[in-house]
Amino acid sequence: MALTEMWQQRWPACPPIGYMLRDWYRDVWVRFHSLPGSKRYADDENEYAVILERYNTVLDELFASKDVYVITSAWTAEPDVPEHQPDADYWQTLLTQDDPDPEFRTYSHLFAARRPWQHGCVDALLREVADYKTAGVLIADARMERIYHPYDGGADVLLPTAEERDRLRDRHSSWLSSHPAGL
Repeated sequence: MALTEMWQQRWPACPPIGYMLRDWYRDVWVRFHSLPGSKRYADDENEYAVILERYNTVLDELFASKDVYVITSAWTAEPDVPEHQPDADYWQTLLTQDDPDPEFRTYSHLFAARRPWQHGCVDALLREVADYKTAGVLIADARMERIYHPYDGGADVLLPTAEERDRLRDRHSSWLSSHPAGL
């Protein structure tokens, strides 16, 4: 089954844009913060170690011994697909910001790579996310049932059921936000 078809079967209300998923699928969504006290950015290597450990702990729980898709984005003001990302294939282009003025339109070009999950296998990418050098990353199992969306400051996780989400949330309750909406 093609990647787009799998996405549309599992997540039909929303395109594969990480920051949009929580609004459409709040019933199976949970957010974890990367650093204690909801601190957003690391100041030293010890804090980077905490960030990567938290990212990888959840990723291991979701994807151990499975293949995953690592989906990355490139944003442009033009619909033309930019050069391919290293080790990834072009998937699709989405108009993410429509505007009557073409100078203010934004396109998200998605690239996907399938690989076996191994602890630490995307650490370089996760560190770029943590530093806000890249964004729009999604990591999903090969059937698109579990989505991991890291961002600078944490990660959004979407799971097949609210029960599975609750179990994961409860295992890492100290990483949750104190914000009433979970943000």
